Amino acid sequence: MFPLNQWYVAGFDWELQDRPVARTLLDRPVVLFKNASGEVAALEDRCCHRSLPLSCGTLESQGLRCGYHGLLFAPDGRCIDVPGQARVPAKACVKSYQVAVRNQVIWIWMGEPANETTRSEPPEISAHDDVRYRFKGGVFHYQAPYQLIHDNLLDLSHVGYVHGKTIGGNARTHMEAPTRVSGTGQHVHVVRHMLNSQPPATYTAAWPFRGRIDRWQEIDFHVSHLNIFTGAVDAGSEPIDNPDRGGFHMRGFHGITPESATTSHYFWTMACSGHPDMPDNLEDVYQQTAATFEEDRIIIEAQYRNLRRFPQPAMVDIHVDAGANRARRVIDDLLAHQHQAALS
Repeated sequence: MFPLNQWYVAGFDWELQDRPVARTLLDRPVVLFKNASGEVAALEDRCCHRSLPLSCGTLESQGLRCGYHGLLFAPDGRCIDVPGQARVPAKACVKSYQVAVRNQVIWIWMGEPANETTRSEPPEISAHDDVRYRFKGGVFHYQAPYQLIHDNLLDLSHVGYVHGKTIGGNARTHMEAPTRVSGTGQHVHVVRHMLNSQPPATYTAAWPFRGRIDRWQEIDFHVSHLNIFTGAVDAGSEPIDNPDRGGFHMRGFHGITPESATTSHYFWTMACSGHPDMPDNLEDVYQQTAATFEEDRIIIEAQYRNLRRFPQPAMVDIHVDAGANRARRVIDDLLAHQHQAALS
């Protein structure tokens, strides 16, 4: 159902405070927690004694204690204490998942444990630790399959229609923007430029543009997440394909993790640059970004409801679908390979 041999986003480091967090990830109930030494753990959300969700338990310095009969589980899933009983049964353990924290993102591996990729670090989200930016983020839950969210993020032509009050701008300019789609292996890269365009509200509130702008959208698709680099400079002031370009930058991180075949988690952050002559813009950018993503959620969930109401008619592709279609082929190839490996 899902490509398993990937690092998927399970949450953010700041979510794990004084209580465990329960999530279903790739159809598997998981409890996330952090022990006293700061170690992050992910266990199957089921006590091996009487099957109460461990997420109903409480955190202690050594691990997570079940809220039914008090069995204490270490981050590796071993039961290390049974109240009232000196001996801990050898079979008293629960499944643990490999997790890693990088740039404040919690990544989880739910595929083959011997895969070479598990011995490497999970993806880097460098904007989170870049001194040029400040970032903030959150979590959305979608009543829709994860690939519909991929489709939305890989096709930003919708921005002018769906997000007119924030990052939109002229809708026709978005639809007519020249688009380049490339990629190798499991990666898809989409680049769109909108030269000499009207700046949208989010941009003018954060940066002192003189008038019209040269705007870019660069989308990097990976199976479990997307990085989207957007921004603008004053029109004609400098090349926007220069890696060291100035102007206003917004670097979005989008971790798309399936919950089930029909529901999804959307973990996101937005990192932005600030101008010395402007007030701190992080909170405004965060609020407008959250509102923008809520608009996307409403559209995508309505789309999915209609797909279920009208399951037979084929959908017609247009020019803006090239990136999304390429990403779907990546997923299809991975699933076919995964299926074949399971049969062999």
